[in-house]
Amino acid sequence: MSETRSDGDLLRAVAADGDRRAFEELYRRFAPWLTARLRGRCADPGIVDDVVQETFLAVWRGTAVYREDGDVAGWLWRIGSRRLVDALRGDGARGRLRQVLARLRHREEVSAEDRVLAGVEHGDLAGALVRLSPELRAVLQATVVDGLTTREAAVLLGIPPGTVKTRAMRARKQLREALA
Repeated sequence: MSETRSDGDLLRAVAADGDRRAFEELYRRFAPWLTARLRGRCADPGIVDDVVQETFLAVWRGTAVYREDGDVAGWLWRIGSRRLVDALRGDGARGRLRQVLARLRHREEVSAEDRVLAGVEHGDLAGALVRLSPELRAVLQATVVDGLTTREAAVLLGIPPGTVKTRAMRARKQLREALA
Protein backbone atom coordinates (compact mmCIF):
# COMPACT_ATOMS: atom_id res chain seq x y z
CA MET A 1 0.00 0.00 0.00
CA SER A 2 1.54 3.30 -1.06
CA GLU A 3 1.26 6.46 0.97
CA THR A 4 -0.59 9.35 -0.65
CA ARG A 5 1.58 12.46 -0.71
CA SER A 6 0.13 15.92 -0.11
CA ASP A 7 -0.06 18.43 -2.94
CA GLY A 8 2.72 20.44 -1.30
CA ASP A 9 4.92 17.34 -0.99
CA LEU A 10 4.42 16.62 -4.67
CA LEU A 11 5.37 20.16 -5.66
CA ARG A 12 8.46 20.09 -3.46
CA ALA A 13 9.55 16.78 -5.02
CA VAL A 14 9.09 18.17 -8.53
CA ALA A 15 10.97 21.39 -7.72
CA ALA A 16 13.81 19.85 -5.73
CA ASP A 17 14.42 16.56 -7.51
CA GLY A 18 12.59 16.74 -10.83
CA ASP A 19 10.56 13.77 -9.57
CA ARG A 20 8.63 12.60 -12.64
CA ARG A 21 6.22 10.42 -10.66
CA ALA A 22 5.36 13.31 -8.37
CA PHE A 23 4.75 15.48 -11.41
CA GLU A 24 2.53 12.85 -13.02
CA GLU A 25 0.50 12.52 -9.81
CA LEU A 26 0.13 16.30 -9.58
CA TYR A 27 -1.03 16.38 -13.20
CA ARG A 28 -3.57 13.58 -12.62
CA ARG A 29 -4.95 15.38 -9.57
CA PHE A 30 -5.31 18.83 -11.08
CA ALA A 31 -5.37 18.76 -14.91
CA PRO A 32 -9.05 17.70 -15.21
CA TRP A 33 -10.12 20.33 -12.67
CA LEU A 34 -8.03 23.08 -14.31
CA THR A 35 -9.38 22.13 -17.74
CA ALA A 36 -12.98 22.36 -16.50
CA ARG A 37 -12.36 25.76 -14.87
CA LEU A 38 -10.65 27.16 -17.97
CA ARG A 39 -13.45 25.91 -20.23
CA GLY A 40 -15.75 28.12 -18.18
CA ARG A 41 -13.68 31.05 -19.43
CA CYS A 42 -12.88 29.95 -22.97
CA ALA A 43 -15.06 27.89 -25.29
CA ASP A 44 -12.14 26.93 -27.57
CA PRO A 45 -10.97 23.48 -26.36
CA GLY A 46 -7.71 23.80 -28.31
CA ILE A 47 -6.72 26.97 -26.47
CA VAL A 48 -7.76 25.45 -23.13
CA ASP A 49 -5.70 22.30 -23.74
CA ASP A 50 -2.68 24.41 -24.71
CA VAL A 51 -3.05 26.55 -21.60
CA VAL A 52 -3.30 23.48 -19.32
CA GLN A 53 -0.15 22.05 -20.93
CA GLU A 54 1.69 25.38 -20.60
CA THR A 55 0.65 25.63 -16.95
CA PHE A 56 2.05 22.23 -16.06
CA LEU A 57 5.11 22.80 -18.22
CA ALA A 58 5.83 25.92 -16.12
CA VAL A 59 5.56 23.77 -12.99
CA TRP A 60 7.89 21.11 -14.42
CA ARG A 61 10.48 23.61 -15.64
CA GLY A 62 10.33 25.54 -12.38
CA THR A 63 9.40 28.81 -14.06
CA ALA A 64 6.35 28.98 -11.78
CA VAL A 65 7.46 28.93 -8.16
CA TYR A 66 5.10 27.82 -5.40
CA ARG A 67 5.76 29.84 -2.26
CA GLU A 68 3.90 27.44 0.03
CA ASP A 69 1.66 30.20 1.31
CA GLY A 70 -1.58 29.03 -0.20
CA ASP A 71 -3.67 26.36 -1.77
CA VAL A 72 -2.01 24.43 -4.62
CA ALA A 73 -5.23 24.46 -6.66
CA GLY A 74 -5.48 28.24 -6.29
CA TRP A 75 -1.85 28.63 -7.31
CA LEU A 76 -2.38 26.48 -10.42
CA TRP A 77 -5.57 28.39 -11.26
CA ARG A 78 -3.70 31.68 -11.06
CA ILE A 79 -1.00 30.39 -13.45
CA GLY A 80 -3.59 28.90 -15.82
CA SER A 81 -5.89 31.94 -15.85
CA ARG A 82 -2.97 34.27 -16.57
CA ARG A 83 -1.75 32.00 -19.35
CA LEU A 84 -5.28 31.98 -20.78
CA VAL A 85 -5.31 35.78 -20.85
CA ASP A 86 -1.91 35.71 -22.57
CA ALA A 87 -3.18 33.19 -25.14
CA LEU A 88 -6.24 35.31 -25.86
CA ARG A 89 -4.06 38.39 -26.38
CA GLY A 90 -2.47 36.88 -29.50
CA ASP A 91 -3.31 37.77 -33.12
CA GLY A 92 -7.03 38.23 -33.46
CA ALA A 93 -7.53 37.55 -29.78
CA ARG A 94 -10.00 40.39 -29.30
CA GLY A 95 -12.25 39.05 -32.06
CA ARG A 96 -11.97 35.45 -30.84
CA LEU A 97 -12.62 36.56 -27.29
CA ARG A 98 -15.75 38.47 -28.28
CA GLN A 99 -17.05 35.42 -30.14
CA VAL A 100 -16.33 33.14 -27.20
CA LEU A 101 -17.92 35.52 -24.69
CA ALA A 102 -20.96 35.99 -26.92
CA ARG A 103 -21.46 32.22 -27.01
CA LEU A 104 -20.99 31.97 -23.26
CA ARG A 105 -23.44 34.81 -22.57
CA HIS A 106 -26.15 33.07 -24.53
CA ARG A 107 -25.58 29.73 -22.87
CA GLU A 108 -28.44 28.60 -20.65
CA GLU A 109 -26.14 26.72 -18.28
CA VAL A 110 -25.06 28.59 -15.14
CA SER A 111 -21.30 28.52 -14.50
CA ALA A 112 -19.89 26.88 -11.40
CA GLU A 113 -18.59 30.25 -10.22
CA ASP A 114 -22.04 31.84 -10.54
CA ARG A 115 -23.56 28.96 -8.55
CA VAL A 116 -20.95 29.37 -5.82
CA LEU A 117 -21.36 33.14 -5.71
CA ALA A 118 -25.14 32.82 -5.57
CA GLY A 119 -24.93 30.17 -2.88
CA VAL A 120 -22.76 32.12 -0.43
CA GLU A 121 -24.51 32.23 2.91
CA HIS A 122 -22.84 35.11 4.69
CA GLY A 123 -25.28 37.82 5.66
CA ASP A 124 -27.21 38.71 2.54
CA LEU A 125 -24.12 38.56 0.34
CA ALA A 126 -25.71 35.96 -1.93
CA GLY A 127 -28.75 38.16 -2.48
CA ALA A 128 -26.60 41.24 -3.02
CA LEU A 129 -24.47 39.43 -5.61
CA VAL A 130 -27.51 38.10 -7.44
CA ARG A 131 -28.93 41.63 -7.66
CA LEU A 132 -25.79 42.95 -9.37
CA SER A 133 -26.01 43.25 -13.14
CA PRO A 134 -24.20 40.49 -15.09
CA GLU A 135 -21.61 43.07 -16.23
CA LEU A 136 -20.76 44.07 -12.65
CA ARG A 137 -20.69 40.44 -11.49
CA ALA A 138 -18.36 39.53 -14.37
CA VAL A 139 -15.89 42.25 -13.35
CA LEU A 140 -15.99 41.12 -9.70
CA GLN A 141 -15.50 37.52 -10.75
CA ALA A 142 -12.50 38.37 -12.93
CA THR A 143 -10.80 40.73 -10.48
CA VAL A 144 -11.75 39.28 -7.09
CA VAL A 145 -12.44 35.58 -7.61
CA ASP A 146 -9.90 34.96 -10.39
CA GLY A 147 -7.38 37.52 -9.12
CA LEU A 148 -6.76 39.14 -12.49
CA THR A 149 -5.38 42.64 -12.82
CA THR A 150 -7.54 45.40 -14.26
CA ARG A 151 -5.73 45.10 -17.57
CA GLU A 152 -6.08 41.30 -17.70
CA ALA A 153 -9.77 41.53 -16.81
CA ALA A 154 -10.22 44.09 -19.58
CA VAL A 155 -8.73 41.70 -22.14
CA LEU A 156 -10.77 38.77 -20.83
CA LEU A 157 -14.03 40.73 -20.82
CA GLY A 158 -13.36 42.66 -24.04
CA ILE A 159 -13.82 46.08 -22.44
CA PRO A 160 -11.45 49.00 -21.80
CA PRO A 161 -9.48 49.01 -18.50
CA GLY A 162 -11.25 52.20 -17.45
CA THR A 163 -14.59 50.43 -17.79
CA VAL A 164 -13.31 47.58 -15.59
CA LYS A 165 -12.33 50.10 -12.91
CA THR A 166 -15.66 51.92 -13.12
CA ARG A 167 -17.69 48.71 -12.97
CA ALA A 168 -15.62 47.38 -10.06
CA MET A 169 -16.20 50.63 -8.17
CA ARG A 170 -19.95 50.52 -8.91
CA ALA A 171 -20.16 46.87 -7.87
CA ARG A 172 -18.38 47.52 -4.56
CA LYS A 173 -20.62 50.52 -3.88
CA GLN A 174 -23.78 48.51 -4.60
CA LEU A 175 -22.57 45.65 -2.39
CA ARG A 176 -21.74 48.03 0.46
CA GLU A 177 -25.20 49.63 0.21
CA ALA A 178 -26.93 46.25 0.05
CA LEU A 179 -25.03 44.89 3.05
CA ALA A 180 -25.28 48.03 5.21
